[in-house]
Amino acid sequence: MARLKEKYINEVIPALQAKFKYKSSMQTPKLEKVVINMGVGDVKENPKAMDAAVNDLALIAGQKPLVTKAKKSVAAFKLRQGMNIGCKVTLRGDRMYEFVDKLFNVALPRVRDFRGVSANSFDGRGNYSLGVKDQLIFPEIDYDKVDKVRGMDITFVTTSNTDEEAKELLKLLGMPFSQS
Repeated sequence: MARLKEKYINEVIPALQAKFKYKSSMQTPKLEKVVINMGVGDVKENPKAMDAAVNDLALIAGQKPLVTKAKKSVAAFKLRQGMNIGCKVTLRGDRMYEFVDKLFNVALPRVRDFRGVSANSFDGRGNYSLGVKDQLIFPEIDYDKVDKVRGMDITFVTTSNTDEEAKELLKLLGMPFSQS
C-alpha cells in the first residue's frame, strides 16, 4: 500500500475530524482522482509530437494516456474538429497516491526558485488545479531524450464541499502551499 495512503488513513482523517467536527470518518473529504492533461499545440506542424507527449505522460503517470480530440473547428488556430490536440490521464486508487507522493516530495522541490504552490487555485467546489511548466521535473523523464519542453495541468478532485476543507486535506497530505 502506498505510503501516502497510510498517512491519509492514520493521520489525515483524525486531524480533519478534529478540525471540522465530523461525526464519522466517512464524512471526511478524500482525494477522489488526479487528472493530468498535456496540450500539444505543435501537432499540426509536427505529427510525431503527439507520440512524444503520450510517451512522456505514460512515464510520468504509470498508465497509458488517452488522446484528446478537438470538439470544434477553430479557423484562427487552424484547427479542425476531430484533430488530436492533447492527451490526458486520470489516476485513481494506489496509482493516484503514488503519483501525488512523487509530485509533492520529488518533482515540485526540483522546480527552480520554488517557494510553494498558490493557495488561490481552488474552484469553489473543493478541487485544486496546478500548472507545471515543464515535464523535466519528474525523475522518469530523461533530459537527453526530450524533443520539446511541454507543460501540463494537474487537477486534484476531492470529495470536499468547500475550498477550506480541500486546502486542509491537501496541506495534511503534504502539498507545499506558499506562505503568502
